[in-house]
This record gives sequence, C-alpha cells and structure tokens, in this order.
Amino acid sequence: MTKIIKETRSMLTRDGVRLEADIYRPKTELKLPILLMRQPYGKAIASTVVYAHPSWYASHGYIVVIQDVRGRGTSGGKFELFTNEIADGLDTINWVSQFPESTGKVGMYGFSYQGMTQLYTALHQHPSLVAIAPAMVGYDLYSDWAYENKAFCLQANLGWAIQLAAETARLQGDESAYQKLYSASRNLPLSDTIPANPDIMQKLAVDSFYHQWLNNPFPGEYWAKLSPKNLLQDVDIPMLHIGGWFDPYLRGTLNLYRAMKAKSSHPQHLIVAPWAHLPWGRKLGNIDYGIDAQNLIDEIQLRWFDHFLKGKDTGILEEDSVSLFEMGSKQWRDFDDISQNHEIIYYLVSDGLANLREDSGMLWEYPEEEQTESLSPQELFTTNSEATQLPNTSDVIVHDPWRPVPALGGHSSFPGGSFDRSSLDCRSDILSYTSPPLETDLHIAGQVTVEVYCTADTPSFDLCAIVSVVYPDGKVFNFTQGYIRVDSPVTPITIPLQETCIKIAKNNCLRLSLSGACFPAYPVNPGTGKYPQETHLIDAQIITLTLKSGADYPSRIRFSVIE
Repeated sequence: MTKIIKETRSMLTRDGVRLEADIYRPKTELKLPILLMRQPYGKAIASTVVYAHPSWYASHGYIVVIQDVRGRGTSGGKFELFTNEIADGLDTINWVSQFPESTGKVGMYGFSYQGMTQLYTALHQHPSLVAIAPAMVGYDLYSDWAYENKAFCLQANLGWAIQLAAETARLQGDESAYQKLYSASRNLPLSDTIPANPDIMQKLAVDSFYHQWLNNPFPGEYWAKLSPKNLLQDVDIPMLHIGGWFDPYLRGTLNLYRAMKAKSSHPQHLIVAPWAHLPWGRKLGNIDYGIDAQNLIDEIQLRWFDHFLKGKDTGILEEDSVSLFEMGSKQWRDFDDISQNHEIIYYLVSDGLANLREDSGMLWEYPEEEQTESLSPQELFTTNSEATQLPNTSDVIVHDPWRPVPALGGHSSFPGGSFDRSSLDCRSDILSYTSPPLETDLHIAGQVTVEVYCTADTPSFDLCAIVSVVYPDGKVFNFTQGYIRVDSPVTPITIPLQETCIKIAKNNCLRLSLSGACFPAYPVNPGTGKYPQETHLIDAQIITLTLKSGADYPSRIRFSVIE
C-alpha cells in the first residue's frame, strides 16, 4: 500500500492574509499533478460528505491540496461570502503550481461553495489550471441559488446562513452565540416578528451575507458582480459538471453546462444523479434507486483528471458526454448532449372540485398529431371533437397563513427527495389534477413547464406546482416541482419546474398538485405585495386563489419526452 504523507502548509495572499491547507501526497520521487479544493467548512472535512477522502486521490498519484478559504478554519482574514475567492483563487493557483514536487498542472474539484471557488478561479484562465469538476453550483447567483422565480429560498438560505454564523462564533470563541446558533440550526426560528429575518440573525449574525441576499430581492448589480454568468464570458476549460435531480442548485449546474457547451472548444461532460445536495447515494427520501445510483463520482473524476492532468487514455472522451440517471427505470441513460426532445401536453380539466375530490381534477392529453399542428391552445380545443365538450371551469382554494401547505421533499426543502404525498394531496387548499392510467411507458427528460390561468384577491400571491407519479395502490410520489412569486399577474402564469429524467411505467398516472405555499422552503406570501425582508408575521392575509381551465382558459403542463 502506498504511504500517504500529510502535512499543513500556508501561503500569503497579495494583501498579506495567511491561508492554510492540508496537503496529501504519496511518498514518491515522481513529480505529480495537483488536485485543489478551496472550502469554508474546515479543511479536515474535505467534503467527505460526498467525496472520497483526499488520501484516496493521493494514493492514485496526486498531490491533494485542501485549503481553508479566507476567514475559515485555520486561515486568517475575514470571511465574506464569495467576495475574496476571485483574487485568492488566483493567488492559490500561483502558489500550488510552484510546488517543487508537482508537475505544475492543477485540477480543481468540489461541490456547492467548493464548486463556486472553482469557477471564480477559472475566470483568470491561468495556464496551470487544466481542468475542473464543479458540482452543484449557481451560474446566476440570484436565480439559480438565492431565489427561484422571485421567491426567496428561505429554508436553504437561512439554514446555511446560521451554519456559517455558528462557525464564525466558534472561531471567535463566543460559546454563548455558538450555542444559540447551533440550537437554531436544529429548529429554524420561523415564528419571529419578521419570519424571514429572525431575531437571532439580526443580533448574532449582523455581518452575514444573508441580510444582503434578503435585501436584494431583484436581479441587479449586487448579484451581477458575483455571478459566474457574468464572469466566465471568456473562459474555456474542460469541465465535468455534476448535479442532482433533487439538488436546489440544479438550475445552476444545467445553465453552466449549456453555456459552456455552446462556446467551449474543450470537452464539457454532464452527470445528473437522483441525489439531493447531500447525500449522494442510492437512497433518498422514500425511494431506493438501486445499486446503479451509488456514488460513482470519485472514479469518474479520477478518469477525468487522469486524462487532462496526466495524459492517460482513460477512454472518458470516447463516451457520450451526458449521463442522466433515469428514475423509475433506475438506469443511466447516455446522450451526446441535452437537447429539446418532442413535447407532450396535458390540459387541466375539472368539475370545480379539484381541491376536494381525487376524481374531479383531470389531466387530459391531446393526441400527438394534434399537438404538432401550429395551432393555439384555443384553436386546438375548438378543432378537437372531444375538447369542444369541455366546459370552462373554475377551481378555488383558500390559502390560510395560519396553516400553510407544508413542504415535503423535492429540491427546495430538507430533507429532499421523493416522498409519499397522498395524505398531503387530500388537503382542501391543494388542487390536484390526475391523468388516466398510462397506456404505454412514458420517458420524461428535460424541461417540465406549467402554464395556468390563475388569479387571486390580493396584490401578490405564490404558486407551487408539484408533479408526481400516482401508483395503483394510491401512493403518490413527487418527482419534480417549481415555485413562483406572482406580483403582477399576467395570464397564463408560467412556472418552470425542476428539470428531471424519469420513466413513468404504464398503468401509473401523472398528477399535478397546485397550492399557494410550500413552507418553510419559501416564505409565506403575505398577499400585501411586501417582500420577505419587510413582512411581519402579523401581516399575512388569507388569500383566495382561482384557477380557470377549459376551452377559453387552457391551463396545461408541458413535458419534454424521449423514446
């Protein structure tokens, strides 16, 4: 067995801040390439929540550098979310590429914050940085990470902010603050005067990024200056993109992949598995996705970096560049690229009681030949003999802020994944529309979009759309969802759902569930038009939502499907 040497080294940034890193390397006289991870959680963890320990990579012929970013772990300076990673990333590459025992070639890996540090470092186009493997990142920091369709991602953002604030308190030796923040992390404080800005954040985390995120509810300069979307315009480097179907930042992973694929002269590979932000494994939520869903990323990353950093023929570039795990079949499907497949459309049909009876709200599919014609939805209804029999109908639900519809799994809450929501769909403040049993297997891959004619009796309201599989035994398992804040209703309202890849077996049904909340994944919309940073708990109003369907109001759901 190869002996692994571990040591700690430090460097100084251009402004004199000391950054420390743990170095793992095999005992050898050979010069080796470097794998670098820059992270804010303590270098000893080294993202082992999802990756193999650095010693494993070192045993395969790498010098592995796990660095604490500025103001975290044992590194000096003040931590400011993402702010210093551009300059510090360049200084770090200059440092590690000069290690005397290295070849000077560097690769970077890591997920979440560690994925973002790769992107910030790559923008310098340093010749020593040869390839990267960013996982679960935000391409547009506003729309891919902090907000989803103008709705603040409360549970994810607040939980993360409390974690980072607790680490700051620990580093400062403030045990009282640490204890309070730790307790808050286990039971998020969501009932304070301003629910989205709880007292503990105002008192113990005044310097947190959270306040800036909360106080910038619209795209603008604040977001633009730190979004990779605006920084990577000239970057061209091999990237291995890694995402999860239930990861809150899948939008960022896919948007980055598509942007790089469109312009890059270097390989861009994409892997999306049935994982949440963590864990990465075969079981998530209530589903066991099988042995093929086990974490395979370390082996793939090794092949990726062996090719680019060592010049080995690992065969990875001869394989299809896109690997998507198809839920349902529990198999990997490989493609040359993500492209728009053909589309099927289901229209919402109801007798007006879709919030009370499972057999009242229906999803009605047009024959495929009808969908390919260049007709408007209204024209399709009037040219189809069955459709002309469908009346215009209104379904009404009442959102009560005292008992908002709770989040259950999906990509936006914790724990994430697929759960049986059959009892949740029985609530009278959820509209459900269910298809007949499928006559053949349906393979959904890519975009899912909901378009609904919905209004409310308040200036502002939210809509949550969840798509599930309904099994013959009555169980209902979600597989994709989306959320939107509506301030200026323009019908139809378009809700982009999380992209997905799933096989729905014949004899099962599809279901669309619609509600006015998904709490605490997102704040409860008060109905007043105020945004979360200024909304008091007492402000929240009862909201009556009316969804129309039928020939004049073609509310519908679009699926991208493959053979």
